[in-house]
Amino acid sequence: MPVLHTHTRNRAPGRSARRAPRLAVAALLAAAALYGGGPASADEPGWTAEPAAGRPAAARPYFYLAGTPGTVLEDRLALANTTDQEHTVTLRGADAYNTADGAFAVRPATQSAGAGSWISFGASTTVKIPPRTRAVVPFTVTVPTASPPGDHPAAVVATEGGREVGVRVHLRVSGPTLAALTVEDVAVRGKGAGTRVAYTLVNRGNVALAPELSLTARGRFGEVPGRGAHPLPVELLPGQRVELTEPWPGAPVLDHASLILTVTAPGGARATGRASAWFVPWGIAGRTGVGLLGLGATTSAALLLVRRRRTRRDEPPPDPAGVPAQASAPEHELTGAPR
Repeated sequence: MPVLHTHTRNRAPGRSARRAPRLAVAALLAAAALYGGGPASADEPGWTAEPAAGRPAAARPYFYLAGTPGTVLEDRLALANTTDQEHTVTLRGADAYNTADGAFAVRPATQSAGAGSWISFGASTTVKIPPRTRAVVPFTVTVPTASPPGDHPAAVVATEGGREVGVRVHLRVSGPTLAALTVEDVAVRGKGAGTRVAYTLVNRGNVALAPELSLTARGRFGEVPGRGAHPLPVELLPGQRVELTEPWPGAPVLDHASLILTVTAPGGARATGRASAWFVPWGIAGRTGVGLLGLGATTSAALLLVRRRRTRRDEPPPDPAGVPAQASAPEHELTGAPR
């Protein structure tokens, strides 16, 4: 997967035109000994790719092009060889999309049927870059006449020996735009300080969104600390869905809480998602349960002992009629005379 330039929100306008550039020259090579440093490591391609500086000369993190359907736009890619050996780089356009976790990625050439297929380098699809040299390569973006309005994410991809470097292309086709999204599949995971809220964001509009999220919650005992509005580390492309998680360090320890996720984005996009969850400290509850069981057993034994003693005390005395009387010894008559 190509490594793409980091997105920033401040869009610097790029070059756009209604004419196609002349691509007879494979590349404009400017030999210069401005690239210091030794040979690239095994993990580095030994060359860089970025938008050529605009006018006035200023670095650009990505391409930004806009036009109406049927327009042919143009711009230039700068390739810089930072090593002492020649590099041969192949160039192409590619469709861009969001991965499941929100990262920005590009599709293979065989699967790029959208804006990536509108990009053409003409005869300059393969460029040889001499050592310590910078090559500036022009390319065009031909917007089909039937293209729908809105953003069409794409990228320019440079490849050599299996290593790829991508540069983002922000392409907007003129016409009505709609910023819309939904929040789905909200669920609470974990416990304590490690509690996280999982959710899915879906871009239902036709423009890329830079969303912000806030979390509010209420428990049985009142308000629960949530999270204030803050930017999410993702740019949500049109028609894409991403699965994200949000830390919730203020989750309660013992409560039943209902939470609301609110997501907003420039352009008026707003959506909410809801979930509820029980929070029970099972370790404490387990120890407490064992103690309660022991107390209950002790109490039951004591009650049984008292009941037995009370039963014995309340038993009636034996019935005298039921016990045979003992025969008394015969009495002798006293006459006063000795026998």
